[in-house]
Amino acid sequence: MQDFDETNPFLEPSLVETTLEDHTLPGISEGEIIVIRSTRRKKNVSAYRQGGRIVVSIPARMSKADERAMVPEMVAKIRAQEAAATMSEESLSIRIGELLSELAPEITVRPSSVNWRGMRERWGSCTGIDGSIRISDRLKGAPQYALDYVLFHEGIHLQFFDHGPEFKELLARFPEEELAEAYLSGYEAAETALTAPEALKKLLNKGA
Repeated sequence: MQDFDETNPFLEPSLVETTLEDHTLPGISEGEIIVIRSTRRKKNVSAYRQGGRIVVSIPARMSKADERAMVPEMVAKIRAQEAAATMSEESLSIRIGELLSELAPEITVRPSSVNWRGMRERWGSCTGIDGSIRISDRLKGAPQYALDYVLFHEGIHLQFFDHGPEFKELLARFPEEELAEAYLSGYEAAETALTAPEALKKLLNKGA
C-alpha cells in the first residue's frame, strides 16, 4: 500500500506495503492499494480504480484505527462492483470462439481453458501445448473492444505462436485495432505514472 498525506504538500508518498499479503490492512490479500489523506474531505470516503490500482481517498484527520476498518470495506465494494460487471471465464472462452469464427475462420483450434489472472507485465498469454489462455485481470471493466482485442490476439496464438507476418495479418482484421491499442497504451501510461512520486501527486490530487 502507498499512503499519501495531502496535509504536507512536500511529503513524498511512502511505500508501506506493495503486495498487501501480510498485515498492513486486514481483509486485503492481493493487488496494490493507494490511500490518500485529503484535507478537502471531512467525513466521506471514496474509492475508485486508477491505473490498475484501487485508490481510496479518506479525510486527513481519520484515525489509523478507522482507516484500517474503512479501507478494506471500500476495496471490497470496488471488487464487488467489478465482479458484477466481469465476464465469467466460460464467457471469455465462448467469446474467443465467436471472434475467431467471425474474423479468422481458418483457425479451427479453440482454447481448452480461459482464466483471469493477476498479470501486470502482459495483457494475456497463451500456452500452445495445452491450449490454455490467461487474461490479465486489469481488463476487468475495460471497454468490450479492448477485451475483445486481447482475446482475439490470444486466440490467434492457438495456431500461430509468434508475432510473424501471418499472425499480424490476422490481427489486422480486428476492426477496432487502433482504438484498442490506444486504450491499452493509455492504461499502461497511467500505471507508469503512478509509480513516479511527483506524477502520483499530480494525478491523484485530481481525484481526491
